[in-house]
Amino acid sequence: MSISSSMNASVSGLAANASRLATISDNIANSSTYGYKRAVTDFESMVIESGRGTYSAGGVRTSVSRLVDERGALVSTSNPTDLAVRGRGMLPVTTATAVAIGNGENPLLLTTTGSFRPDAQGYLVSPGGLVLLGVPALADGTIPNYPRDSVDGLVPVQINANQFAGEATTRISLAVNLPATSTREGATGGTETLSVEYFDNLGASSNLSFSFTPTVPANGASNEWTMQIRDSESDVDADGIPDLVAEYTLVFDASRGGGGTLASVAGTAAGLGGPYDPSSGSLTIAVNGGPMEIMIGELGSSIGLTQLSDAFAPVSISKNGTPVGSLTSIEVDRNGFVRASFDIGINRILYQIPLVDVPNVNGLETLDQQSFRVTPTSGSFFLWDAGDGPTGDIVSYAREESATDVAGELTALIQTQRAYSSNAKVIQTVDEMLQETTNIKR
Repeated sequence: MSISSSMNASVSGLAANASRLATISDNIANSSTYGYKRAVTDFESMVIESGRGTYSAGGVRTSVSRLVDERGALVSTSNPTDLAVRGRGMLPVTTATAVAIGNGENPLLLTTTGSFRPDAQGYLVSPGGLVLLGVPALADGTIPNYPRDSVDGLVPVQINANQFAGEATTRISLAVNLPATSTREGATGGTETLSVEYFDNLGASSNLSFSFTPTVPANGASNEWTMQIRDSESDVDADGIPDLVAEYTLVFDASRGGGGTLASVAGTAAGLGGPYDPSSGSLTIAVNGGPMEIMIGELGSSIGLTQLSDAFAPVSISKNGTPVGSLTSIEVDRNGFVRASFDIGINRILYQIPLVDVPNVNGLETLDQQSFRVTPTSGSFFLWDAGDGPTGDIVSYAREESATDVAGELTALIQTQRAYSSNAKVIQTVDEMLQETTNIKR
């Protein structure tokens, strides 16, 4: 009977609008929740086949979906590990519970924003218990190749606030002037010395001792010096002097225009030290911790070792390497590199945070704490470098606001209330009509 179908249709209308009211109330309640994605209720009419001359109301049914592809505005914060994704892509996270178990099985969850701070073990965790995942860097700061369609390369990001770091010295550049008068006949032949500090592989301070001994000829000028290098970390002789690690013969140009520059560099009969490379102006010696490159200047160049006038003058000494320093801060750049800064002025890459992308983001399963899980509806995931492919970049010191438009939700609330009241009115009308039918026979 069509009157009964009218009541059933209105009952389904009440249920449908009650479902819409639930999504509206959820959206308004989460209007201040960072990273919240708005839920919407879609109405679908139900058509029931009717005979000729009659019509049965089919009513309405609903489906609720989450608009994950809608992004909220980004707001700045004061925490360097407050992260948000600007553009397509999501941050890989897992649960703190899974990390605490420690069996290596960390389920992949996704989120578009999070306020991550180190916990007692140093893991970057959000207040809701989501642990940030990343790819650990190698010792030299490079990121190794890792599977892009699997979580095998991802580990929880862990920061040791008490860690130390230092860089070994591998290169020293010398700019030293040797006195030309010391290589002339009648000179005293005094040796010039120079000590240069370097840092070994363990961050300890060591020294290279350079000695320059002139060759004094019987007549004229030789323009020749013998350079010896000793490493404080080498074995010492009976007099407590470290053994030689390198010895070279230096000859300087005395011609007009090129006077005072290096003319040749050759190893001595002792055979200590690596060959001189004229293209780079460097030679490589073996110190206790490994090879050390010494830049003394190219042949014919006024930069490096020179022989001019009558003064011994170390003009410039530069080197790489640093002593051991303490961690001062952690930051994440737009490409997802987690960088640790130390009080000695160096920074190191510890992890890279990839961005996860799926073909259908609205097909992700919604979980607590504004997190999502990959489903067959969303399609398989792929790990991109931030800023590569279709993905956006990662913004630190930022959070993503809720995607809820309160004004729009209140407007929808009014519409829902009116629709609910109208369906209730239809039920009341059907009830009155059925009452009239009952009253036909008294």
